[in-house]
Amino acid sequence: MKNLTYNSTFVYPLVIRDGQGCYIEDIDGEQYLDFTSNISSCPLGYGHPEIKEIIKRYGDIGAHKIAGQDFYCEEHLLLAEKLLAITMANSKVFFITSGAEAVENAIKLAYRKNGPLPGISCLNAFHGRTLGALTFTFSKEVQKSNFPEFSVKRIKFCTFDNDPEIGTIEKLAREYKISFIITELVQGEGGVNVASKKFAKNINHISRKYNIPLIIDEVQTGLARTGKWWAFQHYGIKPDIISIAKALQVGAVVFDKKFEPNQQGVLSSTWGGGDRIDMAIGIKTIDIISRDKLLDKVNKNGNFLKQCLMELKNVNDTIIDVRGIGLMLGVEFHKTEDRNKTINKLFKNKLLVIPSGIKTIRILPPLIITKQEISKGLEIFERVLKEVKY
Repeated sequence: MKNLTYNSTFVYPLVIRDGQGCYIEDIDGEQYLDFTSNISSCPLGYGHPEIKEIIKRYGDIGAHKIAGQDFYCEEHLLLAEKLLAITMANSKVFFITSGAEAVENAIKLAYRKNGPLPGISCLNAFHGRTLGALTFTFSKEVQKSNFPEFSVKRIKFCTFDNDPEIGTIEKLAREYKISFIITELVQGEGGVNVASKKFAKNINHISRKYNIPLIIDEVQTGLARTGKWWAFQHYGIKPDIISIAKALQVGAVVFDKKFEPNQQGVLSSTWGGGDRIDMAIGIKTIDIISRDKLLDKVNKNGNFLKQCLMELKNVNDTIIDVRGIGLMLGVEFHKTEDRNKTINKLFKNKLLVIPSGIKTIRILPPLIITKQEISKGLEIFERVLKEVKY
């Protein structure tokens, strides 16, 4: 493959053939317990019977994909209704195809309202790799080197309420005219860093005080990953614009109606909302999360998994922190080398995890995972920690 495609961020020598439940199968028939959900994009795991039924049903539809910028389909309406019912009142939605596009269109809405002024984003943030979104990404140097940027002001992403830099954002809001504030509330790519309550509430306060649109990036945290529909619901704040993708299967921007452009054509995407099967899976995913009470399950299993990881930390000097919300957890190691050794050894023991930040392991199991499957993954993790020479 390396001779044919760009070697992007591949972690494992793994070629996926199939999957069932929380397990992935490679082309050699080997089974791997998946603690990644393909970076939160497979919230219901693999081979879910109701998802397979949708795939089968849409296999008989000739017009399976349409130019969503010019034509409507029933899935547009159904997904819009489902999504707006669980996000914000007095809002609308625009569909695209990916998370980076969701961020691009979120910042376009803000620029359209306030003009091309600086935006504020956080250190260690990840908002995508397309050029507009990349300006507000600040996770790894390799992602940004030699690429141009829009005007941006950066603040520290504060994870403790007593951090003295929480107030920095107000200084920027006083000194500059700002087009928008954009942030994650759990930094997925940047190290699974969890915003402190005071930090999030202060950003919301500054947004209101200085009339600056607040964009919350829920691409990785959205649709029950953290134990609520959206991470911002943990903080009691109200964003103006939300970027959504991954678990939804398509990209989406939900925005307060006051940000709706007054002309057609300001936002557009040929296939945005046009891949009907993905929209149908997104609709069914919302239904299943609600019907099967997966929010409760994520909280219960997330607490169990986090507590067990904390116990492993207490008896392993190489781990310095365990953090996260729901089934979005991070295990930070003393050294990058130690983290990488652990990931490779876990893979050899048939447990899939992914790196995050400089020296953290990111854990994102499917929302349907059972306590027994969590325990099996923890057994592998504990064994590997004993076997690896740090």
